[in-house]
Amino acid sequence: MTGLSREVLAELVVELGPRWQARQEARVADRPRQRAVGAGARHRLVFIDRLLPPWSICATRSPHDVLACWFGVSRSTITRAVGEVRPLLAERGCTVEDGVRLRTLADVVAHLGASGQLGLLDATEVRVRRPAAGRSGRSPAVRLG
Repeated sequence: MTGLSREVLAELVVELGPRWQARQEARVADRPRQRAVGAGARHRLVFIDRLLPPWSICATRSPHDVLACWFGVSRSTITRAVGEVRPLLAERGCTVEDGVRLRTLADVVAHLGASGQLGLLDATEVRVRRPAAGRSGRSPAVRLG
């Protein structure tokens, strides 16, 4: 479903799991407690299940609704998981030949230019809310650029 081997997936869990947990704890600590310790909704997805949707989106181009069916959760849970994990993956970057790690778009462009390779950009559609019909701010067509 993701195109990743079990070994690579295990490495990502070991590397990114503690960073995700630290971010979650910092997020909770930054706001005043409104419920008793241990109260509230439980995570419907464990960390490894939160790590899979961003990779699945890249590998299969599946929309969040389809992934929600696969994982047995709501679309908003998948969207939240992707939003939590994607920044961790972006900070990590990717490793190409000779151990070169690319973390930013500028790094990727510079590497492609230096190596003479061609790169493809992902232009996955993102769902956005539009103003209700008849309200100001809603136009019949979407303008790009």
